[in-house]
Amino acid sequence: MDFDNFKKWVRREFGIDLTAYKENQLHRRILSLMSRIGIDSLDEYIELLKKDKMQRQKFLDFITINVTEFFRNPDIFNDFEKLLKNNYLNQSKSLKIWSAACSIGAEPYSISMILDDLSHGMNHKILATDIDNTILQRAKQGIYTYNEVKNVKKTYLNKYFNIKDDKYVIDDKIKRNVTFKKHDLILDEYEKGFDIIICRNVVIYFNQDVKEKIYRKFSDSLKKGGLLFVGATESIYNYKEYGFEKASTFMYKKL
Repeated sequence: MDFDNFKKWVRREFGIDLTAYKENQLHRRILSLMSRIGIDSLDEYIELLKKDKMQRQKFLDFITINVTEFFRNPDIFNDFEKLLKNNYLNQSKSLKIWSAACSIGAEPYSISMILDDLSHGMNHKILATDIDNTILQRAKQGIYTYNEVKNVKKTYLNKYFNIKDDKYVIDDKIKRNVTFKKHDLILDEYEKGFDIIICRNVVIYFNQDVKEKIYRKFSDSLKKGGLLFVGATESIYNYKEYGFEKASTFMYKKL
């Protein structure tokens, strides 16, 4: 079996469109994963994925890139916090925010903590989505290791986490602002009317055509004046084509 047929099988089996990913990078990642478990045939790998639940989950985790932490790139988050405070927070208005490809929930919970701190308990609505149901279940639990919370400042750790058995458990008032939902950035429809969309360190894995479609859909999903916050390796050089102006490094405002 060649990679084209493997991609068709993955689309049927998992509902994931691998044609959207950068081809050479994707092939290297899959072959690397296969070599770790001593398999050199795609046909043999499919048979393993059909019967082994653990290997299925490893494949999904590997493909959907579940690598994240709280306040990833803290300097950039500081800029985001300043923008929020100066331009988006209004004591009479609840913000509608989307954390796309949220993985284990570190990002939407980071946003929820910032909002609680800056707007003193006002309830903002954060939609957190990911393609992987298993990772979403973990996100809903809100239980993290020290390494995952290493960028959280001490005041936030004390205020928003409880420590149990060397794990950091997110406080319920932070969880209440976040709704988790399964969503595929490539195949599914996008909600509209967001004040802010955060999608970081994911689009970099997609090919150029798919990137452009995602940025256009993000623009359509934002209100006028809304903010798109992308990853530290994902500068949008042609941001004007999507109706944006630059608000800060890695942040774009819809005109």
